[in-house]
Amino acid sequence: MYSFWQRLTLSDLSLDRIVDASYVHRWVGSLHSWRQRSWLMQWGEEIGAILTSLIFIVSPFEKSIPGLSTETVGLLMIAVAVFWVLLTVSDERTGGVTPIHVTILAFWAVSAISTGLSPVRAAAIEGLSKLSLYLLLFVMLARLCRSSQIRNWLIAIYLNVAFVVSGYGIHQAIYGAKQLGNWVDAESTLAKTTRVYSYLNNPNLLAGYLLPAIAFSVAAFFIWKGWIHKTLAVVMVVVDTSCLLVTYCRGAWIGLVVGIIVAAGLVYYWLRPQLPKFWRSWGFPIVLGSIVVIGGLAIFVIPSLRDRVLSIFSGSKDSSNNVRLEVWKAAQKMIHDRPILGFGPGDRVFKKIYPIYQTSPRFGAIGAYSVFLETIVEVGYIGCACLIWLIAVTANCGIEGLKRLRQNGDPQAFWLMAAIVSIAATLTQGATDTVWYRPEIQTLWWLTVGIVASFYQPLATPEPQISQSASDE
Repeated sequence: MYSFWQRLTLSDLSLDRIVDASYVHRWVGSLHSWRQRSWLMQWGEEIGAILTSLIFIVSPFEKSIPGLSTETVGLLMIAVAVFWVLLTVSDERTGGVTPIHVTILAFWAVSAISTGLSPVRAAAIEGLSKLSLYLLLFVMLARLCRSSQIRNWLIAIYLNVAFVVSGYGIHQAIYGAKQLGNWVDAESTLAKTTRVYSYLNNPNLLAGYLLPAIAFSVAAFFIWKGWIHKTLAVVMVVVDTSCLLVTYCRGAWIGLVVGIIVAAGLVYYWLRPQLPKFWRSWGFPIVLGSIVVIGGLAIFVIPSLRDRVLSIFSGSKDSSNNVRLEVWKAAQKMIHDRPILGFGPGDRVFKKIYPIYQTSPRFGAIGAYSVFLETIVEVGYIGCACLIWLIAVTANCGIEGLKRLRQNGDPQAFWLMAAIVSIAATLTQGATDTVWYRPEIQTLWWLTVGIVASFYQPLATPEPQISQSASDE
């Protein structure tokens, strides 16, 4: 079983040898001499970090600040992709390829085939182009985050921007905000509740944006030095969590609970060798039980929280639930017609195909309200298998990296734990929502996966053995 898991997660594969033997590898370093002569390119990694950080600075404000738009984020991603190519062909070193890269390449290949066979090929080509930009963003982030200084820089940029975003969300909770959509069932007890949306103009999108911020803010408390920075980290945790709660996004609330449980497990794993025998055996069950008790008490004591949680189980009686159920029915019909490779990647593909299958004009949708259903609709069961493979390989790389960092006592492990927690929480929300595909969330998803990839260490290449007789000669 362990051997199967190693093969599945590519743990026993020497990727550097494969890369060195590939045709593409011959282009790496072809412009190295030019880079050595260029003063500007001596700062290549730093320039890449600045370009990448601009994406995280701009993306949450694209709907609120005049002059910014999704196209602005797209142009920045194109700039990052072009600069990554320039860095790669002018680089003197090889390596940096991880098992995560392999699974992503497999997902892209399936998406490309699905695009070629799509009944709406023009829309699918656009979707494949967007997917390619996101994947190139990942390879840039995985490269940059191998430097602990750049990793700290990128995370700090995101945390400070998220702090501004959540601060405005708290302002809306206190002073009120115009509701831009039918986000609360008009017949529920929460009909007049203000769901904050900050600069993102959508409470569910805001909640998904803040989930990683909470995890990384907690990690920052253990990594940032000095009481001022640690106090700032605590304030960020409180403000970000408070803002997420007043979005009243049920999927994000569940994601937060899952994130807390995963975080407890990772911290327990980190501390286990130092714990007394009793806590090594009972520490995690006690913490897990405490989380359940505290959550149950909160639901019992806070009426608005109780009503929102109970609405999850009200089925089609809740309007939000009803929309999802009807969209899921339509998505299942779409999958039935093209189960292997789907209709092609991208939101435009779904928008063109969904009206043919929707059960009623009342239930319009821009996505399948589920990461996994959407993936099957777009790239079929084969593409979804690649996505699940990516998640499994990422989790394995994260645990292996944490094991190594625990042996060294490296506090950078808290960034790695935060990335794993963010991935788990984001996927949990994405299981019943469409915000995973928006630029604000997708860029953060690839940041977290890139951070996990940056901690990967390849298998040591064994030294060639020289026989004793040959050495005597």
